Formats: sequence, C-alpha cells, structure tokens
Amino acid sequence: MKLIKTPLKDLLIIKTKIFNDNRGFFKEIEKKKILKENFIFDCFSFSKKNTLRGLHLQKNKAQAKIITVVQGKIMDVVVDLRKNSKTYGKYFSIKISQNSNFSLFIPKGFAHGFLCLSKICAVYYKCTNYRDEKSEVTIKWNDKNLNIKWPIKKPILSKKDSEGIDFLEF
Repeated sequence: MKLIKTPLKDLLIIKTKIFNDNRGFFKEIEKKKILKENFIFDCFSFSKKNTLRGLHLQKNKAQAKIITVVQGKIMDVVVDLRKNSKTYGKYFSIKISQNSNFSLFIPKGFAHGFLCLSKICAVYYKCTNYRDEKSEVTIKWNDKNLNIKWPIKKPILSKKDSEGIDFLEF
C-alpha cells in the first residue's frame, strides 16, 4: 500500500495492489499501520446510474472515511470544510471504479458525495465514527459557491439531498 497526496491537505489516495487470476481479483483496502485511524463502522450503498448521494458530513461526531468501489464506477467528490484549512471550501473529484487500484481516504471535516456513472454501483465505506442522525449535515450538491463540475444537470436525489443547505449557511 502506498499513500498518495492530493491537492487538499490530508485527503489521500490509498494505492493498493490488485491480485488477478482466473477466479477474479483480490484487493486490500486498509492496514492500521498505514493510516493510524480507528475504523469502527462499515457501510455499504447500492445505487443506479445518475444517482447522486451527498454532499454529507457529520458536524459534531465527525467521521474519517475510506471509500472503495465494489461494483461499477463513480465520480467521487469531497469538499474541505475545516475552517482553519488553507483549502477550506475547495473540492476534489476523482473517478473510481471496481477496477481501480486505489481507495480514497477522507479525513474528518470533509463533506462527501458521489455520482453513479455506471448502470449500477456498489460502494463500501469504512468510518471512524458511528452514524449520528442529529449530527448529519447535507450541503447542496450544486451549490454555486462550490462550483463543482458534475457531469449531470438533473441527478436522481433523495429528499434529504434535494433539500441540502447552501455552503455559506454551513
């Protein structure tokens, strides 16, 4: 495993080896000695094409996350919401598929979202904190101040995601 820095401080790509053979492949996700985080909560989501999930974060009970695509392809987006960060309000996006030889490590204090680009996609999350509904915040996926370059104008959204707050409200 190798950690690769991104333009946003502390946001890392975890490059891994994929072991392929006639049965399929095997890929490692995380090693404790690499990240030194305590991942205690795992989640899994399944989405159909053009579904956009996000931008989510937990304000009071923040979570660091590792995002891995198990099936399909996504455009993953994170926004730095750490007020004292030099990259506050900046976003990073990357395409991740089941064939990618990496996962994405998202530190605490970042909003996260993704768009399903394939017919279906399955995403596996490792988190450092449990889900806490009272602490959840959703930032509008199409907030004008963030100016995220999504490749879609009318994604499939949940009610919660369609009612997200403006970045400036955060």
